[in-house]
Amino acid sequence: MDPFLKKFFPSVYKKKVADTSTNQWCKFDSQILTMFTSSLYLAALLSLLVALTVTRRLDRKLSMLFGGILFSVGALVNGFTQAVWMLILGRILLGFGLGFAIQAVPLYLSEMAPYRYRGSLNIGFQLSITIGILVANILNYGFNKIKGGWGWRLSLGGAVILALIITVGVDNKDEEFHDLVMASEASKKIKHPWRNLLQKKYRPQLTMAKLIPFFQQLTGINVIMFYAPDLFKTIGFKDNASLMSAIVTGTINVIATCVLIYGVDKWGRRFLFLEGGTQMLICQVGLYQVKSSNLKSGQLLKVSLSL
Repeated sequence: MDPFLKKFFPSVYKKKVADTSTNQWCKFDSQILTMFTSSLYLAALLSLLVALTVTRRLDRKLSMLFGGILFSVGALVNGFTQAVWMLILGRILLGFGLGFAIQAVPLYLSEMAPYRYRGSLNIGFQLSITIGILVANILNYGFNKIKGGWGWRLSLGGAVILALIITVGVDNKDEEFHDLVMASEASKKIKHPWRNLLQKKYRPQLTMAKLIPFFQQLTGINVIMFYAPDLFKTIGFKDNASLMSAIVTGTINVIATCVLIYGVDKWGRRFLFLEGGTQMLICQVGLYQVKSSNLKSGQLLKVSLSL
């Protein structure tokens, strides 16, 4: 949002206003802005290392509680920020919370879900993420229209509402807490888990568990989802239009996840994995061919959305 850029990243705002061309790649060339964005993911990576120990040696409830508290504090710091260093601090705290949540929640779902519905319930976690992205895009579109230019504070600080739900939701649940304790006690009986994973009989599973998410990230889909408004701006869309285009992308993401939930236990994970990989390959090749043909920005967008 322009008021946000004007307050914290004036150099970026000046370049954005001064250059009216459709090519906006260089307008967002700011190391501080990049630090603000990427600090969340770096913090999440570091916190995962701590969350692994907390989740295994203590319990899942404590990990989710830590995640909720860190989310809450980070959102409040961002919402009431007055300087760039506060923005980055808030993002780091959000990243720490993200690391604990990513570690604890899917593990808890896998342990608690009946075998027959394990796939659907785990994808429910992914569905929540896609819905969150969509809701965030819709809220950003609305907050951008608030007069006075303070809507960005709601975008950043509004996360505290859901963070408090996480924090309060893991308290005073005796039955769930008992299940978490039982799962934690069972995990403690496993001696040298990391050493066991390196055994020859587990190498195929370990290799696939590492390479699948690794190559998934290399496709760049998270960059596209996270920077969707900026990417749409680079092909000529205005502020509101780029935010609306991000909403369209998020809606398609939610619909695709719903299809996956319906079919994962019916069609099987392997079939969906192969189908998804084939579809992604076709789209990547298609986008490359479109880019090589030097189409205009509007035509490029239409082809990209159709893919």
